[in-house]
Amino acid sequence: MTMPYYVAPEQVMKDRAEYAQKGIARGRSLVATTYAEGVLMVAENPSRSLHKISEIYDRIAFGGVGKYNEYDQLRVAGVRHADTKGFAFSREDVDARSLANLYAQFLGNVFTHEMKPLEVEILVAELGADGRPDQLYHIAYEGTITDEDRFAVLGGDAETIAARVNEGWQADRDLRGALGAAVGALAGPERTLGADDLEVAVLSRDNGRRTFRRITDEMLAELLGPAPSATGRSRATRKGSAVAAAKRVGTAETTEGPGGQASDEAAVTGGDGGSPGDDK
Repeated sequence: MTMPYYVAPEQVMKDRAEYAQKGIARGRSLVATTYAEGVLMVAENPSRSLHKISEIYDRIAFGGVGKYNEYDQLRVAGVRHADTKGFAFSREDVDARSLANLYAQFLGNVFTHEMKPLEVEILVAELGADGRPDQLYHIAYEGTITDEDRFAVLGGDAETIAARVNEGWQADRDLRGALGAAVGALAGPERTLGADDLEVAVLSRDNGRRTFRRITDEMLAELLGPAPSATGRSRATRKGSAVAAAKRVGTAETTEGPGGQASDEAAVTGGDGGSPGDDK
């Protein structure tokens, strides 16, 4: 009778951790950060149907990196749990902390007892209400749960991206500023990410009871574009006024009456009948 091979438990855990880490590192990263109006979640994802970021409940959002079929199963389970709890008790009883604990227990059990661990990292974000702070819970592949304070980074090269986010993080930024910082951290100094490369959603206090909202491609392109400055607007206004004045002068010259004098109507109203600055 042949004896089975013996493998130390420490080696088994190490092999499983390396296997899960390699699978997660192959995926694209996700950044979640707080800003003035709520929580912003940005993921590098060119697909418009396979979402990394989704809504769980009224004030709770889900983000995942790694193998899509595995973290999407966790998302569906989280939605069902939240709906059941909200229906049986109250909508206010559904919170991100209890949901994150369930995810952590499940991932820990799979990592310890199953042959193959789940190649996922997930994030559960909750928008604070009634003066409570926003919550960001980062759950790793082995079930470790971390309560992040200001931002969270998931996926490959997370340490480098987190350092970039931390370097430029500000608590009172608006949506445009927070989005620009998150996209810059994801792209790094050698790449440029456009609206077609990103998936963006927010938990905003301005959205009513269901605070989750996706940022469409058109709105995302506008937010990623350069912000109009006061100097640029004043220059455009002065240019429009100059063009309108030139039009009026040209029209007045062409409407001169007998004796070489411009008509009173053209001199008063201008050739196009408009006012200074009306350059449509």
